[in-house]
Amino acid sequence: MTDSPSSPTSIDSHSKSPSTFVGDEKSETSSVLEKLPWDGYLEVDIPEKKEGKVFRDIRHIIFTIYHRLFGIVFLANAGILISLFVYGVDTNRLGLITVSNIFVAILMRQDYVVNALFDIFTSVPRSWPLWFRLLMARVYHLGGIHSGAAVSGTIWLAATAGKGIQEYTSGDGRISLATLVISWVILAFLVIIILMALPAFRSVSHDKFERVHRFAGWTATALVWVHVVLLTNDWRGEASLGYALVHSAPMWLMFIITGSLALPWMRLRKVPVRSIALSDHAVRLYFNYKVFGMHPRPYPGSAARISLDPLHEWHAFACVPVPGTDEWSMVVSQAGDWTTELIRNPPSNIWVRGTAVAGVLRVNIMFRRVVFVATGSGIGPIAPCLFAHDQPHRLLWTGSNIRKTFGDDLVDSVIEAEPGAVIYDTRKYGRPDMVKLTYKLVQDFNAEAVVIISNEPLTKKVVYGLMSRGVPAFGAIWDS
Repeated sequence: MTDSPSSPTSIDSHSKSPSTFVGDEKSETSSVLEKLPWDGYLEVDIPEKKEGKVFRDIRHIIFTIYHRLFGIVFLANAGILISLFVYGVDTNRLGLITVSNIFVAILMRQDYVVNALFDIFTSVPRSWPLWFRLLMARVYHLGGIHSGAAVSGTIWLAATAGKGIQEYTSGDGRISLATLVISWVILAFLVIIILMALPAFRSVSHDKFERVHRFAGWTATALVWVHVVLLTNDWRGEASLGYALVHSAPMWLMFIITGSLALPWMRLRKVPVRSIALSDHAVRLYFNYKVFGMHPRPYPGSAARISLDPLHEWHAFACVPVPGTDEWSMVVSQAGDWTTELIRNPPSNIWVRGTAVAGVLRVNIMFRRVVFVATGSGIGPIAPCLFAHDQPHRLLWTGSNIRKTFGDDLVDSVIEAEPGAVIYDTRKYGRPDMVKLTYKLVQDFNAEAVVIISNEPLTKKVVYGLMSRGVPAFGAIWDS
């Protein structure tokens, strides 16, 4: 960590002080004359972390809300599984529970379901107790239900396949060889999907994870349809197959599952896009199109997916509504081969699908005063929240040559929306202690919560550093 400038005092963050932009030709003189907002932050007394290290790590790292939700779903399924095998179970009932878990797993990743859950949870009034709002704000951890149900469904399918072998070999059951074979094929696909979704693999090969998740998932869904029909036929007794299917709960669940998977692709469009190069490292894409005769209405805290090759690769970026128009934009900064190529050769048309989906930033509307923290291109998702003026807020934006990287239009619009922004040039002043600097802003601004958009290591460090000191903090969790 580098020492901050040695001015003895700092700008009062409660006042409408002008934004300090260090290392920018437009404000170089003023930044020397003015005292810098972070002056002396390294000397600020930051409280010790609460609780012992073991308990603290268990609470904030091991048993996060995501992991707790996963555990609740998994243990509930484990309890049901044990009780059924104790009291007796057949492949028909096991098949129903398998499909039910797959149903929950898929719905918890469906765009419209996710948005509906965010709308419900974030509708809590700001007048309600802070502890309750903090609990509701963890809505973005609901992916734990998705993964818990997916893993549980896979285990239930393994139990179905195992029980099927027992029934088939003993001759006591009704299951057919075709049903048994399909069960094991689906199980193989689900195991591959789960293994590819593990953080150790997903973090180093995200593109492969996405492709396997998509194509293996589609294949598994088709095979589950076959499995449902075969298993229903095995257990229909004297009834006709058509009658048995109409009265089969798994079949109706499969209709909803298939519709949930198909709906985003029904909104697949290749649309015109207007590109404005911000620098050699970033481009801003502008959209103005209709789907089913209506303009999409992205909102602050949401992200939309774009692609140049819709079957293989999709990338999500934050949506920035353009006030007073039907147009909206997204900022794409250099973060890999795909974004590098997009910046070098901006397209005139691009693929979009589904709808804009709420993310962690959406929870900001639940709090009275918020500190937003962005590093580099993290300003893209945060900017719409600043423009919306949902509540008093303060911005900390760190990066190297920010104006040169992101262009005057974006930087000036951010400064206009947040005149008290603290913009820290890491090239001029080195990397700051982000936990200390953020904590100082929280105390100066009397904020209720912090929302950070950054890379994974820094996000986890800042969220942990603040949460362990009793400061509510929210950041992406990189779940599957």
